[in-house]
Amino acid sequence: MMQKVNSRNRQGLSQLVIPLAALGILILFNLIRGIIIGDLGFFSIGTRVNNDGNLVLTGNIISIIDDASALAIIAMGMTLVTAACGGQDISVGAVGAISGAVYVRVLAAFGLDHITFPGVLAAFAAACLVTIIFTLFNGTLVSVFKIQPMIATLILFSCGRSIAYMITGSATPQLNAPLINSIGKTIPGIPIPTPIFLVIIMGLILTLIFKVTNLRLYTQTVGINQGAARLNGINPTLIKLLSFVILGICVTMAAMIQVCRLNQLSHKTLLDAIEMDAILAVAIGGNSLGGGKFRLSGSILGSYIILMLTNTLNDMSVKPDSIKAYKAIVIIIIVIAGSPGFKSKISNLWEKIHGIEKKTVSGEVH
Repeated sequence: MMQKVNSRNRQGLSQLVIPLAALGILILFNLIRGIIIGDLGFFSIGTRVNNDGNLVLTGNIISIIDDASALAIIAMGMTLVTAACGGQDISVGAVGAISGAVYVRVLAAFGLDHITFPGVLAAFAAACLVTIIFTLFNGTLVSVFKIQPMIATLILFSCGRSIAYMITGSATPQLNAPLINSIGKTIPGIPIPTPIFLVIIMGLILTLIFKVTNLRLYTQTVGINQGAARLNGINPTLIKLLSFVILGICVTMAAMIQVCRLNQLSHKTLLDAIEMDAILAVAIGGNSLGGGKFRLSGSILGSYIILMLTNTLNDMSVKPDSIKAYKAIVIIIIVIAGSPGFKSKISNLWEKIHGIEKKTVSGEVH
């Protein structure tokens, strides 16, 4: 029994080798670059008083962890959909715009002049319900009608932001309430950005679900072999739909963070292009894009790697138009390094070298 547990732990740790190595290389690169130019400000963490008079932490590292919060939360949900369905949902950004529109619309119904905790809770619940309906629409196309996930979600990818515009029209009310700032920025008296705590809370909730239920095992089984899963009494359709439900909750939380951070709703820019970064975060985290085994911590690390890379390029004064090209090159290298084919070749090479060493040592002994 202990051997099986240790084997699973080793497999889990090996899955994190690539993201941890990528993170280490980025940190080392910024450290060497800082020593060369005589400025280690990239790693500096300080404090300042914000516009509301609250003491908050500042610095590149804090900004990276904070800015990656929405991406990390969506990456968790994307990981489950990828593991169960063997494909990705490319509509999360557009559905996030719908979620944000519902959130703002409900807040406006309660009154923007005096936003209270019950109003925020009701807005989140309503946005969550609507978002789950849309993600279940995607999930039904995938699980019931057997449409490839990327094709099925292309519908909402194309029209999602138009639906968001229909919900609120051209209205972009300002949400300059203390409670909104506490959700999107910092809680008075706590210098750490609130979105960081929301990532931790979502991660803990999913971890607890995996501990007390068989959801992780069922999701991986469905992703690896649906036929075998069905023979073992697992309903693949139900598991896939459940993964889309969890993704909907993650999208709602990410949309709420962005709306509260910006203090307004922007149909065009809310979670814009985040679906591509979420897919990359899942891949960089060592998870197979073809479904099966997964590790949420890898996807979260992948999110921070993407933001650290972006921040590093900005710090090097790379033009915004060129950043995507540089990111693409680095990410291609990381994804290839983490691919099963590359790992297999490295493993074979290592075995050959190890075999030659054994023969050499054996020859010397004789």
